[in-house]
Amino acid sequence: MKILLTAFDPFGGEPVNPAWEAVRLLRAPAGTEVKKLLLPTVFGLSGDLLCAALAAERPDLTLCIGQAAGRAAITPERIGVNLMDASIPDNAGFRPKEEPVLPGAPAAYFVRLPVRALAEAIAASGVPAAVSNSAGLFVCNQLLYRLLHEIETKYPAMGGGFVHVPCLPEQAERLGKEKPLPSLPLSDLVRGLQAGLEFLAKE
Repeated sequence: MKILLTAFDPFGGEPVNPAWEAVRLLRAPAGTEVKKLLLPTVFGLSGDLLCAALAAERPDLTLCIGQAAGRAAITPERIGVNLMDASIPDNAGFRPKEEPVLPGAPAAYFVRLPVRALAEAIAASGVPAAVSNSAGLFVCNQLLYRLLHEIETKYPAMGGGFVHVPCLPEQAERLGKEKPLPSLPLSDLVRGLQAGLEFLAKE
């Protein structure tokens, strides 16, 4: 089984992205080959690079990881929507307002993973986890939608989805000066994501 893992570089002025820090430390489950891809937090380009990787690697499973400041748990996403509406610019300075990810494509796609069971597998490792019904409208959702569109139109046998992780404690301290932010240590993010990855590798 070949697995493609992706995560984003830091954005919003932050020096670190917990998604990539965790992905770097994940181990390949027994019987799998894992490829890891760092993507820019840029609308369009991140999706293009993902699509190129899918074509080159032809993974059986693709799991994208992103940061969601304000969340207290690791949250597998249930749906990707065909909409971009950013409250901050991406790393290229682009800030779309109510624009489609792919003009003319369907409004939304459901994730091709057992999302609730994935959340339960992560929680069983002792790390907080819950299903999320919104991936937001920033670059994370754009990437998820691009992934699901590729699966729908080109790779129907491939599993794919997106998981958001909370901030790291040092980020929460920087970003939560006006309002406290929840966080999880990197060791917890790695433990939870590893448990999720082991679960998916057996599906």
